Amino acid sequence: MKIFLDTIGCRLNQAEIESMSHQFRAAGHEIVASAEHADMAVVNTCAVTTQAASDSRGKIRTIARAGVNEIVATGCWTTLQPKETAALPNVKHVIANDKKDLLVPQVLNLEPSTFDLEPIDRIPIPGLHRRTRAFIKVQDGCDNKCTFCVTTLARGEGRSRPLADVINDVNAALAGDSKEIVLTGVHLGSWGQEMNSHLRELVKALLRETDVKRLRLSSLEPWDLDADFFSLWRDKRLMPHLHLPLQSGSDSTLKRMARKTTTESFRELVHAARTVIPDVAITTDIIAGFPGETDEEFAETLNFINEMQFSGGHVFSYSLRPGTGAARMKGQVKPELRKRRNHILQETIEESASSYREKFIGQTMSVLWESTTEYGEYGWRMEGWTGNYLRVSAIAPSPRWNEVNEVVLERMDGEKIVGAILS
Repeated sequence: MKIFLDTIGCRLNQAEIESMSHQFRAAGHEIVASAEHADMAVVNTCAVTTQAASDSRGKIRTIARAGVNEIVATGCWTTLQPKETAALPNVKHVIANDKKDLLVPQVLNLEPSTFDLEPIDRIPIPGLHRRTRAFIKVQDGCDNKCTFCVTTLARGEGRSRPLADVINDVNAALAGDSKEIVLTGVHLGSWGQEMNSHLRELVKALLRETDVKRLRLSSLEPWDLDADFFSLWRDKRLMPHLHLPLQSGSDSTLKRMARKTTTESFRELVHAARTVIPDVAITTDIIAGFPGETDEEFAETLNFINEMQFSGGHVFSYSLRPGTGAARMKGQVKPELRKRRNHILQETIEESASSYREKFIGQTMSVLWESTTEYGEYGWRMEGWTGNYLRVSAIAPSPRWNEVNEVVLERMDGEKIVGAILS
């Protein structure tokens, strides 16, 4: 059977469809790059914002219009809105997050043990979700109670995957020629808490017990880390990039969000990271127009972002999510004001991001090529990522997808850097 996989939202969703791809292939099925060629489709939905929920519904409808008669819907939006999901065209299976790990055997009517009998190497998913980097799920769920977040409702309590299972997944990805491993989770920094362990122990084990060449951590909540955590980066296989969600630069807003951090503790953490990891890229998430956000609180956030000089980040206009604490708060900010504040914050972060990128012009850095965008008069246009998450474009005489090259960074081109591959 030919199966199309699609996903909306976070890197954890990407990691999950990679796992599904592995299982479908182990059962003898083919993963295809487009819905038009598929007998079945699986859509891993998202609900983090109203736009993500809308995109999830749109994906399912588009796949149905492409002629796929058997659609499997799963993920956060599906978990929160199972009846609405089931009413969409050609949806034959609605599988909540707590049953997602058994999705493949369930839809194929197979015993789960089938997949343990035929271990196979990772092959990247074809089409839009073809990634050189392997996203490995190490944790799911979250015990935090951030008042804006619907993910805790959709994903449940935090739980860690056993170390041995993570190591097996990493080794399978490496055997499939993955050059970079990205660890993902809803609350990644909480890995190991049920086992009286810590994420640092997982990282140490992977560096010690696998042949990983590039290891990257996805989003980390700042309160899960201390200054000693950054000593792990003495091992150069750990990529010098930290994504630390801030959400607001105002302490009073952070308190309403129920974030377990303050601007002072965040400042100290960033200082510690920059002291230990030279040229580290620190990116973040910010919410514009959280309920009750005054002009003064917005100004505090803007000033703090200017101070932190992030190398990039995502700005989200506050999205009211039913069932969350923030949805019941007074002082909902008008959509047009949220949008205006969003624009200001994005411009501010882009200014510091541009300054960060500028520092590396003239340097030679290793780049992992993730896509081939076009073929022109001078060769193949390649795009990829440095260890500190700079997006680089260069011309190559042949396609170099999933290869690592030394590249001289020559000039800025918007959010990318144009470079020249060293022969």
